[in-house]
Amino acid sequence: MSQEQNKDMSQYFYRASAADFMKIPSSPLTYWASKEITKLFSYGLIGEKYEVREGLGTRDDEIFLRRFWEVSENKVRKGNGTEKWVKTDKAGQFRKWYGNAEFVMNWENDGFEIRNHRNADGSLKSRPQNTQFFFKEAISWNKVGSGITSFRWRDSTYAFNDAAPSIFGEKLPIVHAMLCSKLFSHLVGLQGGTLNVTTGIIKSLPLLILDEAEKVSLRCRSLTKQDWDSAENSLNFQEHQLLSVPIKKSSMLFSYNELRGEWQAKTDELHSLEESNNRLFIESYGLQDELTPEVPLEEITLTCNPHYRYGGNRSTEELETLLQCDTLRELVSYAIGCMMGRYSLDKPGLILASQGETLQDYLRQIPSPRFVPDDDAILPLTDQEWFADDATNRFREFIRVAWGEEHLQQNLDFVAESLCLHAIKPKKGEASLDTIRRYLSTQFFKDHLRTYKKRPIYWLFSSGKHKAFECLVYLHRYNEGTLARMRTEYVIPLTAKLSTYAAKLEKDVEASTSTAEKKRLEKELTTLHNQQAELATFDETLRHYADQRISLDLDDGVKLNYGKFGDLLAEVKAVTGGASE
Repeated sequence: MSQEQNKDMSQYFYRASAADFMKIPSSPLTYWASKEITKLFSYGLIGEKYEVREGLGTRDDEIFLRRFWEVSENKVRKGNGTEKWVKTDKAGQFRKWYGNAEFVMNWENDGFEIRNHRNADGSLKSRPQNTQFFFKEAISWNKVGSGITSFRWRDSTYAFNDAAPSIFGEKLPIVHAMLCSKLFSHLVGLQGGTLNVTTGIIKSLPLLILDEAEKVSLRCRSLTKQDWDSAENSLNFQEHQLLSVPIKKSSMLFSYNELRGEWQAKTDELHSLEESNNRLFIESYGLQDELTPEVPLEEITLTCNPHYRYGGNRSTEELETLLQCDTLRELVSYAIGCMMGRYSLDKPGLILASQGETLQDYLRQIPSPRFVPDDDAILPLTDQEWFADDATNRFREFIRVAWGEEHLQQNLDFVAESLCLHAIKPKKGEASLDTIRRYLSTQFFKDHLRTYKKRPIYWLFSSGKHKAFECLVYLHRYNEGTLARMRTEYVIPLTAKLSTYAAKLEKDVEASTSTAEKKRLEKELTTLHNQQAELATFDETLRHYADQRISLDLDDGVKLNYGKFGDLLAEVKAVTGGASE
């Protein structure tokens, strides 16, 4: 090969000395690492100054873990209590700074059951390791994942599981800034940590402390915590964000536009902060020739950022459509919660969220509520208005109380239009309240299953495919007499109403002189007869289960409890047949 050819070929090769390799722990084949990168390892390693630990392995999460909303809120430990369930970190989706805080773990009597969970041969099945690090402030990450590793802060009220290895020590906000930087992500990649990021990998990476990063880190944490706590799947959820807009007695469209502006401002701020953080680390260590500070918008991990929330190659218009629709779906969910007494327009946070609580318990907390919850936590979801207190009529009242009478129809129109953007298909000429009724009857429970990860708290009792009768029952207010009340207050009266309506339709068919009208009435009558037959079968089954006076123990979890009612409930296989999402 000529000298000129050799010169041309040299551009395809990296030159690195064995001494450079030795600066990087375990000496992986990182021949592309520059001198500036290898120099970073001379500052000391994370494992030399910080405790980096694997979490506890239950080896039977279905026995020992629950989503927090499955159990009684008064049995979840707060601070130094002795309650059975403790919050635990189990990692989760790609999310930086803060979040994924949904699980609780059975830690009664200092975790006696987990510590003594054994195989059939008597050997220890669980792995109760590093429990001395429970209830300490930490930074955790997803042990198993793909692509970018995300690091999240948690406070000192959590345990942690083996899916969420964690870092313990001082100056955690500064360390967190380093961990969430583009530079650190690059270093993780150097060590081959793209699928499984073990404690060994994190320990072996350089500790880069920049005190000036603390302020940025704390603000990023604050923004992402606010975002996480704005959803129902946070223990710190207070109220739906549309109700937090200062001018509440205006049109809902105004409220949404104000809120959307706030979300954009938060997204822009976090975007700017992350790029500033990247710039600080890149410039401080002279890596401008290797790394750039820019962060793609889809990596700004706020739920209110549609680019992160929905991803993919979607247009701005499509992203905004999805966000608006989901925001109104969430409002419907919050309204159902207010109807059940879980939430209130008069007090933030959870109200009735412990087993067996009643309307009287609610009124002790809120003696004069603007919007009174349902007295029995049984909400009919019929596709026609058979009951004055059905979910649709109560939703109308909720909107009236929350936003006022003046813009009521305009606000109902906005809800209906928003739901038709993606949740359900629009129907020409359909009144807004009928659209909302159709959403509640056909789509709400599907959305509830998704939001609550197949561990629903509002259970859908259904007569079957003809939807003669359906209702929601709030799990935490269920009692042994709930099914009997459902039967006497709703199913038996509905049977009589259907019979009366069928007789009317039969007379209308006989009296009709229009062929088209007669066919329409006959079709409606056939549907009604199918519903009558379905309701009769449902009533018999309901009576059988009501006589059993079934009791529930919320500690057993939704999956086990949901299976106690046979085919009275909808989507039984989805809830009882597999793991939570």
